[in-house]
Amino acid sequence: MLQGKKIILGITGSIAAYKAALLLRLLVKEGAEVQVLITASGKEFITPVTLSALSGRPVLGEFFEHSDGTWHSHVDLGLWADAFVIAPATANTMGKMTNGICDNLLVTTYLSARCPVFIAPAMDLDMFQHPSTIRNMQILSDWGCHIIEPGTGILASGLSGKGRMEEPESIVENLKAYFSGQYTPKRLSGKRLMITAGPTYEAIDPVRFIGNHSSGKMGFAIAEALAKEGALVDLIAGPVALKTEHPNIFRHDVVSTSEMYQLCLQIFPKTDGAIMSAAVSDYSPMEVVTSKIKRSDANRSIELKPNPDIAAEMGTIKQAHQILAGFALETDNEELNATKKMQKKNFDFIVLNSLKTAGAGFGTDTNKITIINRQNKKTEYPLKSKRDVANDIINYLVPLLTK
Repeated sequence: MLQGKKIILGITGSIAAYKAALLLRLLVKEGAEVQVLITASGKEFITPVTLSALSGRPVLGEFFEHSDGTWHSHVDLGLWADAFVIAPATANTMGKMTNGICDNLLVTTYLSARCPVFIAPAMDLDMFQHPSTIRNMQILSDWGCHIIEPGTGILASGLSGKGRMEEPESIVENLKAYFSGQYTPKRLSGKRLMITAGPTYEAIDPVRFIGNHSSGKMGFAIAEALAKEGALVDLIAGPVALKTEHPNIFRHDVVSTSEMYQLCLQIFPKTDGAIMSAAVSDYSPMEVVTSKIKRSDANRSIELKPNPDIAAEMGTIKQAHQILAGFALETDNEELNATKKMQKKNFDFIVLNSLKTAGAGFGTDTNKITIINRQNKKTEYPLKSKRDVANDIINYLVPLLTK
């Protein structure tokens, strides 16, 4: 599939640069003509001599050859290539790409390229999760670049590891799929979504709390489904015994409603939308006792105060481009109560499930939902696994986010 294809391989200053040698060898083996561009920092991790030997072409890193003054035209390089692959791509290079900082041949050529661009990020976890990196990846994706991460690219390896460069074999498979017409971009690439999941606990004393039976399974399933469609997902999770799998999920653990509220206020304005699936505590004790309350035969009362209404606040600050959805777990007058909740909290749609339905609700691996929108149109779904329910919700959400 790559026979005769002209590919620029951009290498930046990451420890993962050693993988670029294997990627280069695989591309050449597939019949591609490969021109390597390397940054000054990239040369600190792998030598141009090695790369030149593998590609059979001089490795370019400077605008001019100091020995004879030869000029390497970024315009000609951009027109020559059928694809531009930047692997590894550091946070620094992606930042330069989004801001048009042309201080090296690689970024300058990127700005001149008319071919598809594939980016394989590589950095430590903290850098990968930093808001500036997330923003730059979103921007590059919006501009048409294909971001290839472990488990997220077409035919990707499926290996986990946030921030780690995707394996060379997978990158080659992505290129082959692209040139064979089998490359289908993820439907939510470039989108960032916030999900709340699980319960919240409100402390009574150091041992006891007010909470509910939410397991978080539905919210976690939605987060995984969104990530598989290419979205960057901020999952704000109450105290649950669940793990995330997909590297595009950034997990934020909280305990109380107040903690979840503060995180939502920080994150939601930076997103394209949110699904509020957490079962938050509506009330918390007026006073939290600092020592364990001892048992006695006397009655005891706890005065409660209302917690912040997280979903309603998100509805208040929602921007025109954002989509906001919520859940309603009802026991009676289900559709009426769900519709009122949707209107009160300014949701674009609400997902209704009933505790009266066997196999639905807290703690189960299945759910039965009805989605109601602001035009009062109802879409009913049969009892399914929560993973399949999550896919139904994503299928409903995608047209709203991409219209």
